Amino acid sequence: MYSFFICFIVLVVSYFVYGKFIEKISGVDETRQTPAFRLQDGVDYIPMSKIKNFLVHFLNIAGLGPIFGAIQGALFGPVAFIWITLGTIFIGGVHDFFSGFMSMRNDGLTMPGIISKYMGTKIQKVMAVLIVITGILVSTTFAKGAADLLATLTDIPILIWIIAIFIYFLIATVFPVDKIIGKIYPIFGALLLLMAVLMTGALILNPAYSIPEFTTQGLYLTDKSIFPYLFVTIACGAISGFHASQSPIVARCIENENDARPVFFGAMVLEGMVALCWAAIAMAFFHGQPQLAAIYGATPSVGVYEMAKTLVGPIGLVLTIIGVVICPITSGDTALRSSRITIADELNLNHEKIASRLKVAVPLFLVAFGLTFVDFSLIWRYFAWSQLIVATIVLYAASAYLKKTEKPYIIALLPAIVCTLIAFGYILQAPEGLRLPSMLSNVISVIATAITTVIFFKKHK
Repeated sequence: MYSFFICFIVLVVSYFVYGKFIEKISGVDETRQTPAFRLQDGVDYIPMSKIKNFLVHFLNIAGLGPIFGAIQGALFGPVAFIWITLGTIFIGGVHDFFSGFMSMRNDGLTMPGIISKYMGTKIQKVMAVLIVITGILVSTTFAKGAADLLATLTDIPILIWIIAIFIYFLIATVFPVDKIIGKIYPIFGALLLLMAVLMTGALILNPAYSIPEFTTQGLYLTDKSIFPYLFVTIACGAISGFHASQSPIVARCIENENDARPVFFGAMVLEGMVALCWAAIAMAFFHGQPQLAAIYGATPSVGVYEMAKTLVGPIGLVLTIIGVVICPITSGDTALRSSRITIADELNLNHEKIASRLKVAVPLFLVAFGLTFVDFSLIWRYFAWSQLIVATIVLYAASAYLKKTEKPYIIALLPAIVCTLIAFGYILQAPEGLRLPSMLSNVISVIATAITTVIFFKKHK
């Protein structure tokens, strides 16, 4: 388990070292008034404390992502530890910090508005569509995953649970951010952390289980190549464009710019730790490839339930409900909230009245509800790829922002290039993509990434 602990310590240190470095480059100004005060409206722009913003944002971005993704990624073995660690620090942390910071510096603009300012209006339209689509897919998959487990635990049909969850989504989406999200989500965020700590502690203290090392061979073989499948499988917990859709929600509530590092970079680091824990738990608990392969091809909620019940006994059921029911539900409603805000900003709609918020929210809910009848695994894979595209565009925007302000933009550009390569590689060879041979798709991916990079430099001289 030395490999696990090394990665865990590196993540902790990164917050104080690389996070501080990123903060210094950004030019955080504690004397600058934030949008939470300057544009306070009692709905979306509401000052909230640093710890509350941190826990709300952490729960918004985490939810099921670092649990399901990490469990599925365990199939690839301890190399998943490396991807989670390096991805969190150098890609996800940079992405999350600048998505929040740029929004805060621009009156709490949603990502399409940020993209328009730094990348142009054409990409803005693409980004707006992707943000809305990602929000819908997140709410769909998370609601369905939660409803599946609730239907298993009770005799109530899954359809009833889905309807109940979407009713809650609608209420939470249109109410002011401090009425529901600001009050109860910090508690759920703390519970998500407690769940990961208890599960990992129980695993480590149980001599029947052993977390594999980087040198472990032959236990987690799969016919799926590490590139690009691992990098898309473990999204939340390494890099997720979905986070960028959530950043403006909290950027509109931050009281001081000094809070940007703990809220945005800090929440990403913590999510990486959670993903690291769940990847380790899955590797040790299931011991090998056949079981993990079965989980990879289906919803991991059953695996979560089995691990929790076995490792922590009677409270396993409670932990499962928290992790696989409450957490995805809370991420689902903020996903739809970000879609509502994005549409409102793009169409210049006034959302002070609840009726105007409902006009946008209801159609979103109907689409998301309809998609719950589509195969879970298919929706999840398309969500994983679409959020990667969002993350890539945000990182290019951060690069343009830093280049414009004459700061070392390479810290955002290199992650953008890596994400571009992964995005091309996945869609070219994945079963839900073009299904090209891996060698051919990799060559095309390198060429396409090089062309994209050249275009960026030509546009931002």
